[in-house]
Amino acid sequence: MTPEDKARPPVRIAARGLSVGYGGHLVIEDLDLDLPGGAFTVIVGPNACGKSTLLRTLARLLAPRGGAALIDGADVHDLPTRELARRLGVLPQSPVTPEGLSVADLVARGRQPHQRWFRQWSAADTAAVEHALALTGVGDLRDRPVDALSGGQRQRVWIAMTLAQDTDALLLDEPTTFLDLAHQVEVLDLLRRLNRDGGRTVAAVLHDLNQACRYADHLVVMKAGRVVAQGPPGDVIDADRLAEVFGLGGVVVPCPVTGAPMVVPDAPA
Repeated sequence: MTPEDKARPPVRIAARGLSVGYGGHLVIEDLDLDLPGGAFTVIVGPNACGKSTLLRTLARLLAPRGGAALIDGADVHDLPTRELARRLGVLPQSPVTPEGLSVADLVARGRQPHQRWFRQWSAADTAAVEHALALTGVGDLRDRPVDALSGGQRQRVWIAMTLAQDTDALLLDEPTTFLDLAHQVEVLDLLRRLNRDGGRTVAAVLHDLNQACRYADHLVVMKAGRVVAQGPPGDVIDADRLAEVFGLGGVVVPCPVTGAPMVVPDAPA
């Protein structure tokens, strides 16, 4: 049985009264949010609106100044690190690769939350790593140093490591960075399959609004550190919201392939 074939209870991720900042500046203040369990959520918004800050805080990579980030009702800061890592896989923006580490070794690091002093590497660990390498199409790179790969190849290797972690929820900050269009679609198709076939709760920050509308079950639109709209893409994205949030004129029409909202930009509003 492959990891995505397992029945997984839907993981619920939420924020309650969340306030986060850097130095003396608050980026997010008193934010409430619920990510639907078992859904593919995409967070969009203009640059510097707080998308990545929100995702990093939900992933416990940032400590809030107020409120809480929750997973299944528990404050992420109250959970043991290893327990959180078995429940929540995280791909941050522009992760740093240790020098000289091979692809196979990096992906294998995704299995660390499953290790114990009395339970070392097992056949299940090997199977999870091989499955992650195959899903992301980097198996033929397994012996190459990660820092010798192209940006797109490195990104797929990091996604493979996150998949090898075999969690019930995934948070990904701009997972299509450095990828050409074909590989962007490949990665997003993979994430949607992991969500739908494996029951994982998936949330990602994306910049491409049309890709967000195509893949999201639940779309969260942010501006200036607050959530201005959320719901199915067809209920959230229209010409008025384009102007309000992105300062962009244009029309929203059904995609001829998927029927999802498709933005055809005009000029700054």
